[in-house]
Amino acid sequence: MDLSILIIILMLLLSAFFSGMEIAYISSNKIHIEIEKKQGDFLASILTKLTAKPSKFIATMLIGNNIALVIYGFLMGDVLVAWFQSMLPSQYPMVHYLLYDFSLLSQTIISTIVILITAEFLPKVFFQIYANSFLKIFAFPAYLFYLLFWFMSSFIMWISNSILRRFFKTEGDNVQLAMTKIELGNYISEQMESVEEHDEVDSEIQIFQNALEFSEVKAREVMVPRTEIVAVEVSESLKTISNLFIESGLSKILVYKENIDDILGYVHSFELFKKPKSLKAITMPVVFVPATMLVKDVLSILTKKRKSMAVVIDEYGGTAGIMTIEDIVEELFGEIEDEHDSVALIEEKLGVHHFKFSARLEVDYINETYKLNLPESENYETLGGLIVHATEGIPQVNDTVIMATYKFKILEVSSTKIDLLELQVIGED
Repeated sequence: MDLSILIIILMLLLSAFFSGMEIAYISSNKIHIEIEKKQGDFLASILTKLTAKPSKFIATMLIGNNIALVIYGFLMGDVLVAWFQSMLPSQYPMVHYLLYDFSLLSQTIISTIVILITAEFLPKVFFQIYANSFLKIFAFPAYLFYLLFWFMSSFIMWISNSILRRFFKTEGDNVQLAMTKIELGNYISEQMESVEEHDEVDSEIQIFQNALEFSEVKAREVMVPRTEIVAVEVSESLKTISNLFIESGLSKILVYKENIDDILGYVHSFELFKKPKSLKAITMPVVFVPATMLVKDVLSILTKKRKSMAVVIDEYGGTAGIMTIEDIVEELFGEIEDEHDSVALIEEKLGVHHFKFSARLEVDYINETYKLNLPESENYETLGGLIVHATEGIPQVNDTVIMATYKFKILEVSSTKIDLLELQVIGED
């Protein structure tokens, strides 16, 4: 009996191992595997052999799991039968017969519960969460079973592939499990999270992450907002726009008729050297794009039309903002500042969990830079937008806004927006 119990425990452990390794391989990040395979050590050679034929590896784990379950079921039945018989009254044959039939159902239920908890549910949960680590730790024992069941798995794969070719007209599952964009994104995110707050993220990693997220970025996330647009009315004099070019340091300025929602185009500072007769004569047409359009599509339109600026419009046709090729490039490579760029945005660390920020700073930038995990949403992009969205209004100076573990104190406001605030993470030492 003691030997049977030991074998049952061993089979449970093996079943947990096979089930876990199966789900670990499926859930693992393929980039991690490929990086480990390039290390050139003993583990790298083992992983290379295991992953050479993914379907065969999974088939091997399934074979091992089924063998362990069969042995477990056979021995567990004997142990439970002996246990139930020792509890049944032998002096009453009829009662003994009825209870024995009931014990068969009990044996099935007990065996199933034990195997589901110890060899299926728990190991699959843990192996899925720590897939990359467990795959490396148990690579060698998995390879031993891979060799042990080589002929059996090869025979089963041959049968399954023959059926697929014969009846389903397919060549079988011989395709390698490829790396996906999500796996690459998860790997880059892990590298970003591993960087301490006081350390700088490698520019290559940051650019890589920006490139992965680029296809999902919308125009409203990149544009210069309406409140920061520099524009002139079409009837203004050339001297006025010349002075505006000098004061702003911009190379292009928008031209509108009556109000900024009626954009006619833009004028380039170079055109003033041609001594034009009027502002309208040198106004060039501009591209209009909706705020929900993806940045990659805006870039494609600007490239095809050989333009460098687009006006972003909202759902009502009003001007929401503008974006240039430079804004799109900065989304990939980070901020590109020249001698005319004014660094007006404030970001100052006052304490361990105490900061002073311009409300214009974007929430995702703050989260990436200071690891604050502020709530993000499609309804807003900036810290000011976060607070307005939460309070459904514009707070006054010295007002305090508390959201979860974050305490905001408003330092400066205008009639239409928040300008400066303090952020403190409460409940932190």
